[in-house]
Amino acid sequence: MSKLDVRGMACPLPVVQVKRALEAAQGEELHVLLDDGAPRENVKRFAQGRGYQVLEEKLEDGFAFTITGVGVATAPREAAPAAAAGPTVMLIGTDRMGDGAEELGRLLMKNFIITLLDLNDLPDRIFFVNSGVLLAAEGSEVIEALEELGNRGVEVLSCGICLDFYKKKEHLAAGGVTNMFTIAESMLKARSVVRL
Repeated sequence: MSKLDVRGMACPLPVVQVKRALEAAQGEELHVLLDDGAPRENVKRFAQGRGYQVLEEKLEDGFAFTITGVGVATAPREAAPAAAAGPTVMLIGTDRMGDGAEELGRLLMKNFIITLLDLNDLPDRIFFVNSGVLLAAEGSEVIEALEELGNRGVEVLSCGICLDFYKKKEHLAAGGVTNMFTIAESMLKARSVVRL
């Protein structure tokens, strides 16, 4: 069994370290010590998303994961599937749309997100970064729309570092928490990326 301690590491290092350890372990069981909150959620999502089984144990100072299985092998770079087959990713980096008046920009962003509910083609994932995370936090006027998008299969994820910066992690009201590793990987594998 391989062991890894990622406690105290800033996002996205816990996911990156677990990824490297799983690649090196080549199917061997991996025991990981990690902090609660975003590191726990991100590592669990990462491992399970690649076909690993995750057994979780609560500790006094965090969590311990035992990650087992062989996972889903990732294809070498030259053998990667064409981007046309990938998901549609939306990256929202602000709580307003456009460069004009802030009040108008916030109204436009609100209307844009609510309008998504009336479209047939939805993005597979919406990532909120920087002040965009405010849209998924308590007090936002688009929480119901984001929850409905989630119910329709859209993965709604907010950057953990951004939530910490704006002191909104405890006030996230729609979707889940993610990290820059997942955001970057999703963008690179996407069929298309829509950036607001």
